Amino acid sequence: MPSIFTPIPSEIERKSPGTGGKPPVDRRPTGGGGGGGDDNWNHPRHGPRELLNRVRAFVFCALAGDMMFFVTLVALFYARQSGTYMDPRTMRQVGDWRPVLLPPILFLNTAILLLSTLTMELARRHIFHEMDVIEEWLGMGRPALRRTAPWLAATLGLGILFLLGQFTAWRQLTAQGFAFDRWATPASYFFYVITGLHAAHLLLGVLALFFCLFALGLLKRVDYRQIAVDSTAWFWHTMSLAWLVLFSVLLFGQ
Repeated sequence: MPSIFTPIPSEIERKSPGTGGKPPVDRRPTGGGGGGGDDNWNHPRHGPRELLNRVRAFVFCALAGDMMFFVTLVALFYARQSGTYMDPRTMRQVGDWRPVLLPPILFLNTAILLLSTLTMELARRHIFHEMDVIEEWLGMGRPALRRTAPWLAATLGLGILFLLGQFTAWRQLTAQGFAFDRWATPASYFFYVITGLHAAHLLLGVLALFFCLFALGLLKRVDYRQIAVDSTAWFWHTMSLAWLVLFSVLLFGQ
């Protein structure tokens, strides 16, 4: 007996293309979802990469504001140097700016901070290492975590060492007779303000490093751990750059 069958729609579409028939349609798989499973093809930016870009944009805007704050501080530093007052004895305009000899430990502190930027960047690169991330996504352990945590801990230790070095520099300057009080000279006053505000910002970076070390163990998703480390790294690099600028101003700008 001749078999009876119903042509499938794709075969009907292929018939008589010259008489109005439609060409074969290449349909993407929907993954079995009901209604709208193919919508993600129209939104390729959704996912961890988009979240990372949004967090980076927020961090960059915040850091831009911080850098503008330091630029304003440097401008005030130079403006104060040109300030004068009337000497009642000579009736002439004279300046009261007296340069401050920087404590030598600041050079060591700068080297420590530069070394910490290297360890921070190594931590950031390890958390984004492709093969390690793939293994974590597949549930084959946490190799990215194991390779990142030691570099974060090293950066944390160097950051604390830098803050202790800054405290030592303040004590050395006080021993020279430039205490931060009402008798402070304009130059020593700006030294305390510039180094103190930068140290406060770096203290925030140290707290962020503490958070990252805990987050590596607590956060279950690898992309969240990447965002935590990446944001901290950008903040740390920016504060290191800010210190290089500020230290150069204190060293050569007086």
